[in-house]
Order: sequence, then C-alpha cells, then structure tokens
Amino acid sequence: MGEVKHAVLRWRDGLVFTGGEPGGPQVTIDADNREAPGPMLQLLLAAAACSATDVLLILRKMRADVRRLEVVLDGTRRDEEPRRYTRLDLAWTVAGDGLDEAKVRRAIELSLEKYCSVMATLAPDLVLHYDVRLAGA
Repeated sequence: MGEVKHAVLRWRDGLVFTGGEPGGPQVTIDADNREAPGPMLQLLLAAAACSATDVLLILRKMRADVRRLEVVLDGTRRDEEPRRYTRLDLAWTVAGDGLDEAKVRRAIELSLEKYCSVMATLAPDLVLHYDVRLAGA
C-alpha cells in the first residue's frame, strides 16, 4: 500500500474553506474566487507547482543555475458537468546559467511524463502542451 495523506477541510463562511494537514500550514479556498483562488484554479496551481518543482530539481541535477522560473497556465474545461480540465497549456520562462532549450525541454518532459504526481492524477486523456522561453537572468 502506498502513502496515505491526511488533510482536514473546514468551512469558514460563504463558499470559503480552509484546510491542510493537521498542525501544518493551511490554505484558503474560495469557490467565488474573491478572497482566494477557487478549487479549479488551485488545481491548476498545484499542477504547475508540482511540475515546476520537478523541473527545478532536474535542472539542478543537470548542473544548471536557475535564477528565475515562471509558468503561465491556461486550462480548458468542458462545457458539460463535471467541468473537468481537458487541456492544459503551459508557457515556461526559465532564466539562469548553464541552460539551453534542449535541457529545459528535457526537464519539462521528464516532469510531465514521469514525475509530476498532480499531472498524473488528472484525467489520462488530458491534452498537455507547452512552450519554453529562455530569458535573461
């Protein structure tokens, strides 16, 4: 049996919830997207953070000195319920020393195809597309 994660979500008011691991940091989720990102936006952010973590760690193993990393996401959702994501477009901007586009693309592909648990948790027929831009540090 694999790892079991335990979390608690508590309703605060309106459509606002807070949650996290007991005794750990808490996040706020607002389905109205007023006070905090809603659940679907947080899912996008979780996917980006998961993949960005992988990419950063992979590039460090490749001896790259990453100074800036940004992922801009567009998530396309179905019109019908449940309105799950059917496509994610990720625009990566990476800056630092020891980087080239092939290295960055390889790190992204490893993350998306092998390591990122959040991406793997999303529907298996999710279309993933990405672009890479190397920027000055």
